Amino acid sequence: MLVQVYVDDIIFGSTRKSLVANLRALNERKISNEFYGLDLTSGKTAINPYGGPKLAIEKSCGADDCGCTLYTYPVTPKTSHLNAVKRLFKYLKGKPNLGLWYLRESSFDLEAFSESKQPIVATSTTEAEYVAAASCCGQVLWIQNQMLDYGFNFMNTKIHIDNESTICIVKNPVYHSKTKHIEIRHHFIRDSYEKKLIRVEKIHTDFNVADLLTKAFDGPRFNFLVVNIGMINP
Repeated sequence: MLVQVYVDDIIFGSTRKSLVANLRALNERKISNEFYGLDLTSGKTAINPYGGPKLAIEKSCGADDCGCTLYTYPVTPKTSHLNAVKRLFKYLKGKPNLGLWYLRESSFDLEAFSESKQPIVATSTTEAEYVAAASCCGQVLWIQNQMLDYGFNFMNTKIHIDNESTICIVKNPVYHSKTKHIEIRHHFIRDSYEKKLIRVEKIHTDFNVADLLTKAFDGPRFNFLVVNIGMINP
């Protein structure tokens, strides 16, 4: 069994599929029971890890405090925060083996999808999307280097972006008025494109699986993204 750890990212590799599945299930039970008093062996499950786009997390002073002994939130943890975490573990209970599985007999390729969550101050949607694409590029370059250790060469990796203006900026090495507000450190994505370490392609918003990590969805849309992001529950 091979385990690669980088901060909070862990990749397990094993010749025995059951070994990895048992390890993940054991870890989920340990975390839920130790920190949130949940028993994943009984009770109801949740169809998704959040309540959907209408889920409200109370931040007002009038909301009930849950106390830091149960759940540590950066600022005044509320009961709604704790309930959101409990729902997450109820979802995990119903999907103990759901994840990105790369089986030996399956095809293996590296593609990336970029979508702006906009945690930064931006003067336009294009700028926000461009900064997100640069961040995605940084992750791609890191994964490329990691995969070389396993004997995989994924140079010229495809990055899917659903914003046409962002793609034009990446491909155009000339600085102009639309890019003057973007910090220089984000422009390394252009250099990566010119060196053919990455390539950028337009994708329709409906098929941008990065939405799964930036927005909340109910039912069919959530399940569609889970399947298309390559997650399986063997």
